[in-house]
Amino acid sequence: MTQPLIGVDLVPFSRVRELLDPGIGPLLRRYLSAEELTVSRTPDGAPDQARIAGRLAAKEAVFKLLGAVGRPVPWQGIEVLRGPGGRPGIRLSGRAAELARDAGLGPIDVSISHDAGFAIAVAASSTSVDRPRASDHPHASDRPRASDHPRASDDPRASARSLVPERPLSFDHPISQQSATPKGMP
Repeated sequence: MTQPLIGVDLVPFSRVRELLDPGIGPLLRRYLSAEELTVSRTPDGAPDQARIAGRLAAKEAVFKLLGAVGRPVPWQGIEVLRGPGGRPGIRLSGRAAELARDAGLGPIDVSISHDAGFAIAVAASSTSVDRPRASDHPHASDRPRASDHPRASDDPRASARSLVPERPLSFDHPISQQSATPKGMP
């Protein structure tokens, strides 16, 4: 059985300004690949804070899908590049690709948005690997349960809808976990 996964992250532009501070050196190069830095520039060649913040948020969101809690983020192994029509796409390599294989991840889809000095990214995938559920957590009894909330089936308008898909989620652009570039990406 496949299980849908979602990762999300929020990055303030102020963090990017700190990373761009010449006094702390080329720190941004630890987080973004040369290709990512190239596509994160304004038309006049200056670093684009919104694009950089969006890429950092997307990398963190993808990392959350890998289920590697407590391990360092493989920043260079998760690349957020331009896909068809400018849509962001993910390219995994090295340790990130290894973690994705271990997690049994399917294609990864990512969405990035910027507003009011923040960038947010959501990454989605599915896995066939059994992962602990929130209800398996030792303090799960302290948390609200689905049965504590109205169900969709209690609403006659929702009877034809299912809150959980019966088949795995699929995405338009396949992403390989073996360092290959996604279809349509440079």
